[in-house]
Amino acid sequence: MPADHPGFVMADYTVFAVTIIISLGIGIYYAFSGGKQKTTSEYLVGNRQMSILPVALSLLVSFESSIMMLGFPGEVYSYGIMFWLSNAGFMIALLLGTRIVIPLVHPLRIKSVFEYFELRYKGREVRLLGTTIGMLRYVFYMGIVLFGPGTALEAVTNMPYWVSVACVALASVIYTSIGGIKAVIWTDVFQCLIMFMGIFAVLIKGTISAGGPKRVFDLNAENGRLYLFNFDTDPTVRHTFWGLVIGSCLRLISLSFNQSTVQRISSMSTQAKARKVMFFAAPAFFITLSLATLEGVVAYAYYTSIRCDPLTSKRIQNPNQIIPYMVLDVFQNLPGMSGLFMASLFSASLSTMSSGLSSLSAMTVEDYIKPYHNYSDKKLTAIAKLSVPLYGLLSVAVSFMIAEIPGPMSQVR
Repeated sequence: MPADHPGFVMADYTVFAVTIIISLGIGIYYAFSGGKQKTTSEYLVGNRQMSILPVALSLLVSFESSIMMLGFPGEVYSYGIMFWLSNAGFMIALLLGTRIVIPLVHPLRIKSVFEYFELRYKGREVRLLGTTIGMLRYVFYMGIVLFGPGTALEAVTNMPYWVSVACVALASVIYTSIGGIKAVIWTDVFQCLIMFMGIFAVLIKGTISAGGPKRVFDLNAENGRLYLFNFDTDPTVRHTFWGLVIGSCLRLISLSFNQSTVQRISSMSTQAKARKVMFFAAPAFFITLSLATLEGVVAYAYYTSIRCDPLTSKRIQNPNQIIPYMVLDVFQNLPGMSGLFMASLFSASLSTMSSGLSSLSAMTVEDYIKPYHNYSDKKLTAIAKLSVPLYGLLSVAVSFMIAEIPGPMSQVR
């Protein structure tokens, strides 16, 4: 952080700390309520009695996290608004998931998505191969998610990268391991609210600081930032209509059939409720990604209006730091607001981390342990809980490798 740049004050740290404490409190509550997470059914799928809206919000924040909060605006700031077309692919994929995945998965009452592989292909080897690849994918993805708040907090405070990574990892490990899927889903709801508060605060204050909505869009239009449709078929072009729509559709179709999604589908008591989860999640995805795109538009207008590009001037090291840096600029006279944004960023990362950790614990028990050992349900639940810290450590290790890779987070993933 440059010496002349405003940093965090006590109010910011307080808002930030309260968010982490509430998330931990939700996990502790579910650890000692209901069945106290003593069975795999309660720990992994909430006894299949979860409510529609919380699960839909959990599904939303499980997939976007700090990549959406930092990577999307960074991409738009660097390359223009065309990245917004990813929304079209996401909507198509979610609707396909509603029509295909839910009728396929929900009646099977499975806890691990790779159980379906064994049922479909009549072979345990295929299931194990899928589980292993899925686990590697989760660990690396969570490493990217940890990288987001780490690089952001490093940009706006004097806090070392490793401290913020440790905070997110430790908090998510604690409430996931003791509270199970119920804690994951309900902390996701709380963190979703914080996330949207942070996004709207940045959009409103950033727009005002840049000169108002008309000025924001005029500056972007004058510099060719609002060009939306490029139908070029050249695969080497960074952003085209085909690449963004088809690519994002294929990506989210895979997410519609991954472990986090299947756990949430399986947590619903009926197919009808599971379909409603996806129908609620689809417009929520659209709105969230549109807001993230607008953040990039506002950031570009703000730094164009003051004639200072933090990337060109080397005040920040990569595009992922542009929004946190702007937050400290525009909120420097409003104590606590920078802390609110950082809390929203950490909330986004905590939600994805906890979902990933819950998914990995489910795969460990259902795919690696249960088919080969006749353990009691109580012992299987204990194994699931104990596996969570291990995967948290692996994700931390990956985050330090990711920190050495240049470019926006949306590109790294």
